Amino acid sequence: MTPAQKTEVIELLKEKFSQYSNFYVTDTESLTVEQVSSLRRVCFEKNVEMKVAKNTLIKKALESLGDEKYAGIYDSLHNVTALMFSDSPKEPAVIISAFRKDNNSAMPILKAALIGEEVYSGDNQLVALTKIKTKNELIGEVIGLLQSPAKRVISAMLNHIENGSTAPAATEAVAAAPEEAPATPAEAAPEAPAAEETPAAE
Repeated sequence: MTPAQKTEVIELLKEKFSQYSNFYVTDTESLTVEQVSSLRRVCFEKNVEMKVAKNTLIKKALESLGDEKYAGIYDSLHNVTALMFSDSPKEPAVIISAFRKDNNSAMPILKAALIGEEVYSGDNQLVALTKIKTKNELIGEVIGLLQSPAKRVISAMLNHIENGSTAPAATEAVAAAPEEAPATPAEAAPEAPAAEETPAAE
């Protein structure tokens, strides 16, 4: 590889590291060419970008970005390295787990992963990474929690009606409300004065 080609690869990697806040560093050394092609195909279908590059070039790209969060990745740069870039923090972990199961293999091996600002080191972190909540999943949980009280009210009303009650729950709620206090004498409208009688004409 010429110096110009190395520079081109470093610039491409820098672009990817800057674009994605999540990426996985994996070891694919024991995979066959066919298996690597299959893994690439699965990644493409799941919107995960897979890049194979030399460890020295990966390290230079990370160092040139000047961010301390990448320091925990350097120790994982050995053997053959395939990078997986994804908007989803857990999709690469799901792909790796499924690929191992389908191929009855321990490969690829997870060497490290950067999720946001946090580094996960070692293959023993794979299971935990598959359980990370995505942004959409967290939003869905919050919406579910907000909707729970309304769902309970609706469920109670439906149950009330199904039990054959003659008065719907809303009617009972109105009936249970305290009656308004009668108007006090001071609040009553004053009576109009009686008209004066005119004297009879003589």
